[in-house]
Amino acid sequence: MLSIFRHRKFIKQFKKLPQKVQEKFEQKLRIFVLNRHNEELNDHLLAGEWSGHRSIDITGDIRAVYKEENNLIIFKAIGTHHQLYGK
Repeated sequence: MLSIFRHRKFIKQFKKLPQKVQEKFEQKLRIFVLNRHNEELNDHLLAGEWSGHRSIDITGDIRAVYKEENNLIIFKAIGTHHQLYGK
């Protein structure tokens, strides 16, 4: 069974997001739990500073970064592409 955990940094960033973006994350999380390979998520491996992590699309520019460890998914950060990757 897959367990989902939200890192404290993620929670802090999440609380600062507009309500509509928070709702969109919850919607995408439901999709993620049912099928992590759903094309709507654009789930992909990251490199550089986030090497070993993965990212899913929440909105056009908002991404959620997570890491999988055994059967635990840890969401570590959420924000715009620029906020997370500096590009």
